[in-house]
Amino acid sequence: MGLVELLVILGFVALFALIVAIIFLAARAGATANRRLAWRSDGLPPPISADLYDRIAELIRAGRKIEAIRLVRQHTGSGLKEAKVAVDSIAAGTYLDPPHDDLAARVRALKAGGRAEQAIMLVRGETGMSEAEAEAFVAAIN
Repeated sequence: MGLVELLVILGFVALFALIVAIIFLAARAGATANRRLAWRSDGLPPPISADLYDRIAELIRAGRKIEAIRLVRQHTGSGLKEAKVAVDSIAAGTYLDPPHDDLAARVRALKAGGRAEQAIMLVRGETGMSEAEAEAFVAAIN
């Protein structure tokens, strides 16, 4: 085997090693989670702090929903769909901070606000219950 053939083989080995290294680094970079977006799940609203919630509620009351959506996106890193869901649920009084509230707590809050019909719709939407089943569920929540 001559010197030229040896250099060609070493060049191919080096090229192969470089390709493997690039693939490894790319795979590793894709595997690192962005902690700010770790909560994300398509269509679910992002967690919102109490201060941000109050600012969003003020914007909604002032009829400035688009600004509220923009604010949610800026502070949470959420997508347009998730931010709109958050703002709409805050406007409707059904916002759920995913790690802390459950369906019964939201139903209880709606009933306390005199919005039993909205509580029934919430139960139907999240559980797939019939209207009669959802009414019974809402009536059972104190």
